[in-house]
Amino acid sequence: MADCRRLFLGVVASALITSGACADPRAVIELFTSQGCSSCPAADKLLGELSKDPSLVALSVPIDYWDYLGWKDTLAIPGHANRQKAYSHVRGDREVYTPQVIVNGSVQALGSDLGAIERAVLASHRNTATLSLPVTVATDNGKVTVSAPAGKADPLGAEVWLCPLSKAVPVAIGRGENSGKTVTYYNVVRRWVKLGVWTGKAESWSIPLADIKSEDIDAVAVVLQSGKAAAPGTMLGAAVASLQ
Repeated sequence: MADCRRLFLGVVASALITSGACADPRAVIELFTSQGCSSCPAADKLLGELSKDPSLVALSVPIDYWDYLGWKDTLAIPGHANRQKAYSHVRGDREVYTPQVIVNGSVQALGSDLGAIERAVLASHRNTATLSLPVTVATDNGKVTVSAPAGKADPLGAEVWLCPLSKAVPVAIGRGENSGKTVTYYNVVRRWVKLGVWTGKAESWSIPLADIKSEDIDAVAVVLQSGKAAAPGTMLGAAVASLQ
C-alpha cells in the first residue's frame, strides 16, 4: 500500500523528524477497533500503513463492547469505549461504531476508508488551533519528558496525556466473527497517563521510564488535548517516540 503513504504526504505538510520522535504532526488518528468486529481487520491493516507515515500519530484504541459476540478482546481497555462515547457526545451525532476513526479529536470517519480519513484530516484543520503547539517527547536519564511551548490558552482547558504503546501485536482470534484469523494491531494504546494540565505557559512534565516501560511497551505517544477526559476536544499538540 505504498500509494497510501504518498496520498497522505500529498494531502498534509511534510513532517520534521528529530531523535526518532514525530514532531509537528499533521494528524492524530485514533482507530476504535475490536477483535470481535468482522469489519475491523481492513481498518487495522490500513492503520498499520498509516503508522509508517511520519506526519501522522496513528493509534489503535481497542474497545470491549463487542466481547459478547463470543471473543473477548485481548487488548481492550474499558475506558476506551468511554472515550469513544465522549467524542460522540461532544460532536453531537452520538455515532459510536467500529471501525471508527477520530481525527485530531474533532472529525470522525470510517476507519477502513482512506479517502474519508484524508477528508477528515483536511476538515480538522479548519480549526486553526489544531496541532498548533509543537509538543516534544524525549527519553533521557531514565525519564520520559514532555514539553509544550507557551501559547494561547484554550478556554475549555487542556490536558496532557502520555500513552505507552505496543508497536505491533499479532493476535490469533479463536472465536467470534474473526475466528481463525491472525490480525496484527499497530501502535496499540495500553494505558492513559495524565501528566498534567496546560494553561498557556511553557511547561515540561516528566515521568520515570520504569513507571511505564514493560516487555510489551516499545513506544510512547503524547497528546495535548483541549477539554477534559469526559469531554475531549481538539488536539492542540502531539508527538510519538520509540523506546528502543
